[in-house]
Amino acid sequence: MDWNSRRITSIIERALLEDRATRDATSAACIDARQLATGTVIAKQDCTLAGVDAVTRVLEVYATLDGADVLGHPEVTSHPEVFDGVRLRKGQTIAVIRHQARVILSCERVILNLMQRMSGIATLTRQYVDAIAGTKARILDTRKTAPGLRLLDKFAVRCGGGTNHRLDLSDGILIKNNHIALTGTAGEAMRRAIANRNGSQPIQIEVRSQEELEDALTNGADGILLDNMTPAEVRRCVEHAHNFDRKVPLECSGGMNLQTLREYAETGVDFISVGGLTHSVKAVDMSLRVTPGVGQSRQRETA
Repeated sequence: MDWNSRRITSIIERALLEDRATRDATSAACIDARQLATGTVIAKQDCTLAGVDAVTRVLEVYATLDGADVLGHPEVTSHPEVFDGVRLRKGQTIAVIRHQARVILSCERVILNLMQRMSGIATLTRQYVDAIAGTKARILDTRKTAPGLRLLDKFAVRCGGGTNHRLDLSDGILIKNNHIALTGTAGEAMRRAIANRNGSQPIQIEVRSQEELEDALTNGADGILLDNMTPAEVRRCVEHAHNFDRKVPLECSGGMNLQTLREYAETGVDFISVGGLTHSVKAVDMSLRVTPGVGQSRQRETA
C-alpha cells in the first residue's frame, strides 16, 4: 500500500485534526518544546502486525499541519524481522521513535488507533485463513468497513493472508437480493447487467437456492455468491456447478464464524466472505512508552 498516496494522507490528516494534535494542551503545559525523547511501540499481546508504516507517516503528516512546532525529522526504526503480516509475540517491540517529546505524545493516540485496529483485523483474518488451511477455499473481505477507513481495513486483511473483494461499488457488478427483488428474477437481473455493463466488467450474482444457481449459470454469470446456505446446500451447489460446461467461481457468505468455517471450506467452494473481519473487529493491545533522550536504544526482542 502506498502510505504517501493522497487518500491515505487524507485519512491520517483527518485523524490528527480530529484529535487537535497540534493543540495538545497537556504536552504544551508540561513538556519543554525542545525536549527530546524516545518512544517505543510495543505489542502487549500475540498478534499479526498491520500498519507499521503508520508510525512514520503520522509523524510526517503532523509536521505539515498548521501550528505544528517541529524541529528536524523523526527517526523511526524497527527490527528487520518486524514487518506487516509478521506474527508478533507479547512484549515484542514494533518500532522505536526518536524525536521531540511533544510531537511523540501529540501523535501517540492516532498512531496507536490506526495500528491497533489494523493489527486486530490482520490477526482475526489470520485465524480464519489458518482455519481453512489445506482446502482450496480463500477468505474474502467485504465492504463492511469503518467509514473512511476502507483502504486501511482492506490492506490489513491482506496482511492477515486474506483476499480483497470489491473495493467499492464501481469495482465490478454484484447483483444482490434487493436488485433481484426490483427486477423480478435472477435471470432478468443478469440479462440487464450483461446489456448495460461497462465493457467486459465481471458480473457476480447472489443466489439463495439451487434453482437460482441454475438461472445464474445459464444466463452468463462470471461468479456466483451462495448466500446464507447450509454446508450441505453449498456442497450440492458446488457439485451442480462442476457439471456445468464452464468454470464459474463460487463464493459462500452469511454468518460465517470460526466454528462453522471449516465445514464450509470442505464443500469445495472457491471463496468464503466474512464481514466480521472488518465490521466488528477487536483492536490489538499495544502501547507507546516514552523515555527522555534519544540515546542509542536497544530494541526489546523476545526469544
